[in-house]
Amino acid sequence: MARTSLTPISVMGPYASDLASITWTAADPTNKNQFVLTGRELILIRNNDASAHNVTLSSVSDPYGRTGDITKSIPAGAYRAFWAGAVLGWIQSDGKFYLEADDANVEFAILKIPG
Repeated sequence: MARTSLTPISVMGPYASDLASITWTAADPTNKNQFVLTGRELILIRNNDASAHNVTLSSVSDPYGRTGDITKSIPAGAYRAFWAGAVLGWIQSDGKFYLEADDANVEFAILKIPG
C-alpha cells in the first residue's frame, strides 16, 4: 500500500496581512504517512486521545552509515513539534519524509516555513 500523503501548509512571511490557518490530518496507522521534504518543514503532532500513543519519524543512512529513527510516546492531549530542517539522514529515496503513528487519534500538521 502507498503511504498517505500530508500536504504542507505554507506559513505566511513576516510582512503578510493574513495568518495561515492550521489544518490537522489524522494519522494513517495502516498505510503510514509522508510529505515532500524540502528542509523548511515543521512537523506538529497532537494526540487527541485519552491515552498515550507512539509516533515514529523514519530516518535513512547518512553518508557515514548512521541512522536514527525517532520513536516517542505522546501523552494524552499533548502536542509535540519537530523541525525537519536537515534533510540529510531524513529524506527518503523518493524525496519524502516518512512518519507514522499507532492510532488515528494522533494528528499531524506540516508547516512549510518560507525561505
